[in-house]
Amino acid sequence: MTVPRIGVTLGDPGGIGPEVALKALAGTAILPAAAYVLFGDPAVIGQAGEEAGIRLAPDPWKPRGRRAAGLFLEPIPSPPGTGGRGAPSGPNGAASFLFFESAVSAVRAGLLDAVVTAPISKTAWRLAGVPWRGHTDYLEHRHPGAVMSFWSERLRVALLSHHVPLSEAVGKVRKTALLEFFRALHRGLQKAPGGPFEILVAGLNPHAGEDGALGREEKEEIQPAVDAASREGIPVSGPYPPDTVFLRARGREKAVVAALYHDQGLIGFKLEAFGSGVNVTLGLPFVRTSPDHGTAFDIAGRGLADPRSMTEALRLAWSFSAAAF
Repeated sequence: MTVPRIGVTLGDPGGIGPEVALKALAGTAILPAAAYVLFGDPAVIGQAGEEAGIRLAPDPWKPRGRRAAGLFLEPIPSPPGTGGRGAPSGPNGAASFLFFESAVSAVRAGLLDAVVTAPISKTAWRLAGVPWRGHTDYLEHRHPGAVMSFWSERLRVALLSHHVPLSEAVGKVRKTALLEFFRALHRGLQKAPGGPFEILVAGLNPHAGEDGALGREEKEEIQPAVDAASREGIPVSGPYPPDTVFLRARGREKAVVAALYHDQGLIGFKLEAFGSGVNVTLGLPFVRTSPDHGTAFDIAGRGLADPRSMTEALRLAWSFSAAAF
């Protein structure tokens, strides 16, 4: 039986990433059959396991060996100073980046089919001197056209822009950028299981501009981009008023909301699916998913973290990977 090979990164050692990763992987009996490969420092894994009351016994990973279902470990030593809890730190940021970069290198080399990333701290990456704002920013640098999206049972959302200031995000709402975004999103969705999907575009202004009375972006930038994409055969429509587009898409299995900036998309999505939603990077030559929450430094090390989103990220990575076989 051919099974997907799914790399799992620990995330920031100072947050709940190691805990939710271990809790999710401790349930491999109820996860789809796959080779789950944990990328991280054995010391960090041991500490998180002790705090959560979990003892895993992964086998050493042999990347060029026989594909077999199970739990495996690729040990990645952390830099000195790793392990402090409850706040961002440079050593923890460097460690989480090492775990992530090692898994991405493996998947780019064809040794994995998917990567599931536990939460990192963008502040910790900055303290460590990492030049990217997060996982997706790094992946976009490597693979231009990558799209940040979020998936749940009843709602799917994709973002034109993500971790940038709002003033900068509004400046990206231009016809050329939008058309490239619709093209990239459509290409990414064609590889997703459950399609074909339709794209519902959110407006930028209240009431989608009210025919120009409340803003000109809809008439001058968004609508022309939607029309151009439609002429290319992309199933896209809008712009719809941003305060109702999520209601229009909610429960429609084939609908994806194209949101124009981070919080426009994520407020609606997290209200619907916080704790169970999944971050999916579309447009990559491999599968990448992640929980839809952050590091939760305030509860790190207390064994209280909810692993549902991490479990769903593993399940969705399996689903996307299996669809490619």
